[in-house]
Amino acid sequence: MAEITYRDALNQALAEEMERDDSVFLLGEEVAEYDGAYKVSKGLLDRFGDKRVKDTPISELGFAGLGVGSAMVGLRPIVEFMTFNFSFLALDQVINSASKMLSMSGGQIGIPIVFRGPSGAALQLGAQHSHACETWYLHAPGIKVVTPSTPADAKGLLKAAIRDNDPVAFMEGELLYNTKGEVPDDDDFVIPLGLADLKREGDDVSIITHGTMTHVALQAAGQLAKDGIEADVLDLRSLRPLDVDAILATVAKTNRAIYLEEGWPYLGVGAQIVSIIMEEAFDDLDAPVLRVTQADIPMPYNKKLEAWARPGVARAVEACKKVLYV
Repeated sequence: MAEITYRDALNQALAEEMERDDSVFLLGEEVAEYDGAYKVSKGLLDRFGDKRVKDTPISELGFAGLGVGSAMVGLRPIVEFMTFNFSFLALDQVINSASKMLSMSGGQIGIPIVFRGPSGAALQLGAQHSHACETWYLHAPGIKVVTPSTPADAKGLLKAAIRDNDPVAFMEGELLYNTKGEVPDDDDFVIPLGLADLKREGDDVSIITHGTMTHVALQAAGQLAKDGIEADVLDLRSLRPLDVDAILATVAKTNRAIYLEEGWPYLGVGAQIVSIIMEEAFDDLDAPVLRVTQADIPMPYNKKLEAWARPGVARAVEACKKVLYV
């Protein structure tokens, strides 16, 4: 294994899948000449040429539609949104076209397309550029949603998403691009969609989470361990399809759980997870399931207010102790 950055893991996945399948191509703002806003597509233009790495105008609705149309006729486009915040401009193509076409065509027209880019807050980018965007996509049947937290997950899951025959919203952590981790050297390293990963084992409480918040959960688990509390940290990795068995297994083991997410509380991802636990694992619970989320406000620009609004280690630790009654 080699230790590489999350950014380089994504780059490897793109290059390997484009080499493997010449129907795969990348399009988006600044993905070619500029090597991508976050340098994820670095070197791909030189390697594959401008027919397969395409710079687009600043028109998310337009180039998302181009991607959907090309998928309808047999290509496998990867549409990069410079940030998933900008993808709201393309929701008509993503939700009304990509996610519904297989069903509306009676199974005749598949849409093998990946919409990828950074999601969630970074540092002081203001309310319009700090959305955790999962719930907009999760609500629509027909599109898969993936949120990798480590370089290995980023590579393995992106390769799986590109090979998948359904639309996939692949949401990368905006704060994770420089993080490092070990990644298998195997060119065929693929992580199937729909499998959660237990990032840390413990018997006292379950911290269920996804994406960037996995790192916050691991830090919280480390702090809890100093007080003799051992936490399971379950990274869902994929939100649609969802590894319900893994959720139920961790709850059955610890009997107490919190859900940690970057998004807002109202109709958030955690609301769905808590509903599943209450319906299918109620008898395993020794305490109510709690959620730790962003404050229910637009993200402030002010540095101190932004830190207050974001879910962090202290709040996760507090929630775990609350369900443990300590």
